[in-house]
Amino acid sequence: MRGRTVVFLALAGFVVLATGVVWRRSLGVSRARAIEHLEARRTALAAQRAKLDGDIRTAISMERLGRVAEERLHMRVPGDSLVVTLRRSPRVAVR
Repeated sequence: MRGRTVVFLALAGFVVLATGVVWRRSLGVSRARAIEHLEARRTALAAQRAKLDGDIRTAISMERLGRVAEERLHMRVPGDSLVVTLRRSPRVAVR
């Protein structure tokens, strides 16, 4: 082989190698952007879940349920003398 052919092959190999490196880096950058987008969405969803958990706890709290029962259903808390506690009899095994 002559000197020009060797130089041409070396330059062509370098161009192919450089093209591969650039392609790999651009692919990595695009995937990094996608990962950042997904992490931001995950953070937003976690915040929304925490808010909804708090809303659920507030909605089922006894204080709120008592107030709603009194206002909407016109119910009231009975006095201790009006409460009857029933005891369960022990279960008998059926054979």
